[in-house]
Amino acid sequence: MSDYIVVGAGFAGCVLAERLAEVYGRDVRIIEQRSHIGGNCYDERDNSGVIVHRYGPHLFHTDSTEVYEYLQGFGEWREYHHKVVASVDDEIVALPFSFKTLYQTFEESKADRLKELLISKYGEGNRVSVLKLREDSDTLLRELGDYIYEKIFVHYTAKQWGIDASQVDPSVLARVPVLTSYDDGYFNDRYQMLPTEGYSKIFQKIIDHPLITVELNRSALEMISIKENQIYLDGEPYGGKLIYTGKIDELFGYTYGKLAYRSLDLQFEVIDKEYYQDFAVVNYPNEHDYTRITEFKHMHPTESDQTTILREYPQDYVSGMNIPYYPMPTDEAHGIYLRYKELADRVSNLILLGRLAEYRYYDMDDIVERALDIYKEL
Repeated sequence: MSDYIVVGAGFAGCVLAERLAEVYGRDVRIIEQRSHIGGNCYDERDNSGVIVHRYGPHLFHTDSTEVYEYLQGFGEWREYHHKVVASVDDEIVALPFSFKTLYQTFEESKADRLKELLISKYGEGNRVSVLKLREDSDTLLRELGDYIYEKIFVHYTAKQWGIDASQVDPSVLARVPVLTSYDDGYFNDRYQMLPTEGYSKIFQKIIDHPLITVELNRSALEMISIKENQIYLDGEPYGGKLIYTGKIDELFGYTYGKLAYRSLDLQFEVIDKEYYQDFAVVNYPNEHDYTRITEFKHMHPTESDQTTILREYPQDYVSGMNIPYYPMPTDEAHGIYLRYKELADRVSNLILLGRLAEYRYYDMDDIVERALDIYKEL
């Protein structure tokens, strides 16, 4: 038997597998139920010649030099600073909300006053959450917070999560910033980049190791089970370690019921024109059933007379029908997860890793860092 079994071939599983094989010389077996490696970061060139991200846009950004240097060892990356705009009242405005957006949205005198208040209260060049603005003692700043909440957040959230914004965990709202500057960059991390030849090439190099074997199109839970705190592989006790990146509720046979997730209906379209829109991503908070349109050619420049766009339609996750993209950010869902976590903690050779196994949202850099941290602990 392999020293380690890794369930899932996304960043979580592949990075940890590579470290265990390369540094510790361990035999690692990766089991992946899809037909490809890379998890939701999987990409490929479509018929238009454009590299498209098949599970939605993935923009890599990090402040961690360790994460940056690790990934540089597996292929060429190029600097890419992501910009996002939103359609608000038939106008295209910059996101996150900044001084630039202020002057796109309000008449000059009001924008001047709001800018002055924001600098006075929060300083220049900072990021303030909408939550804090809505609770500010100044009436005008509270109005600004309410405006951003209504025009940018509340309807987008209702579409994204399928519930009223008031039911969403406050931590989600805290991620909606207002910038006290003219910066229109979507991220402010030190390193912002995209793989020159796409993520799939990076993953191929990460797991290209003689001690790593990969099995695609296989459901791990057809061969792995947990009974009385013991892991079984094909009916026999397994003495190695199991790195599990799949759904924790499924691992434990839905003992406490199914955890809630949100999914996406991703609609790709190849268009016979050089470009469809002026930005890589345009958000639609208040109109249409989709939340955003991504045009991949802005992210991966390609000489082509065609372009590919993606419309994202949020939907409920239904087991066997679509993909569980996002854990639901509600207190009820988190409470159910904690019960499953108690079961997992009793299994000494089980390690939970990733968005589905830990039932929390991870950016790509966070999950790479988490995998590197677990490798050090092991």
